[in-house]
Amino acid sequence: MAGVAVLAGGVGAARLVRGLVDVVPPDEVTAIVNTGDDMVLHGLVISPDIDTVTYTVADAIDPERGWGLRDESWQAMEALSRYGGVTWFRLGDRDLATHLYRTQRLADGVGLAAVTAEIARAWGLGLHIVPVTEQPLRTMITVAGDETGAAVLAAGVAAGEEISFQDYFVRLQHAVPVAGVRFAGADAARPAPGVLAAIAGADTVVVAPSNPIVSIGPVMAVPGMRDAVVARRDDVVAVSPLVGGRALKGPADRLLRELGHADSVVGIAELYAPFVGTLVIDRADVELADGVRAAGLRCVVTDTIMRDPAAAAALCHVVLGR
Repeated sequence: MAGVAVLAGGVGAARLVRGLVDVVPPDEVTAIVNTGDDMVLHGLVISPDIDTVTYTVADAIDPERGWGLRDESWQAMEALSRYGGVTWFRLGDRDLATHLYRTQRLADGVGLAAVTAEIARAWGLGLHIVPVTEQPLRTMITVAGDETGAAVLAAGVAAGEEISFQDYFVRLQHAVPVAGVRFAGADAARPAPGVLAAIAGADTVVVAPSNPIVSIGPVMAVPGMRDAVVARRDDVVAVSPLVGGRALKGPADRLLRELGHADSVVGIAELYAPFVGTLVIDRADVELADGVRAAGLRCVVTDTIMRDPAAAAALCHVVLGR
């Protein structure tokens, strides 16, 4: 066995993968990326998590937003706004080229895994970035009522309504309560070419510090993925996405609470126990280390906040035991 396979989704995962290529030869790193966030907008196939990993490893990501390209311009969105088009999902001018290319290549009959590899090569990247599946997979969110059980009318959605992940996360700024999460298309999906081999052949399988519900959840929902990871459980190391009970970015802590899980590293451990052997937690959560162990996982305590690539690389050394 050789190399590292990473289950990835979101900004935290992208930063961890960026650190890994400073610790491990890039061609020994395979990032298996969530596609549950993917969408079609303006006729374009958009893969946000794949692009965030690509741009971050290429050192081209916008550091303030955590998505899209740095030094971007927005003339296409400004022109679209003039026509009254959909602009709540912002696409920068240079970022549009990625989606145009992906859409054209898919229309040519090329699979998403091959197209993703082409885009990574165009950025000069040596690692393998692979979608978890090439079949349609969509994370769907069921909106809950507020504390009175009333419809969430102020946000333009009703209690019990099912909306897409991007509607929830971007358009509504994840400001509505959640009653349930569903991974549409998961039953008919299958792992993309190379995914299962990367998991089986890796020295270490890493679960990135991603939202366990809407980033790791859809990855594990693809048939064959859970069995493949469970088979490697003793070599699977997860990094907690929570620090001091809070998500550094996004709604992971709130989603855990809303869906009945503990919003702590112990809650993460309980969710991951079936397929993760070791959980890496931040020093802020050291008092919960015994709770992690009680859930059946080994526990490693270190600094997990990736403020820059050097901090990400230091975390990766700990994750890999190097």
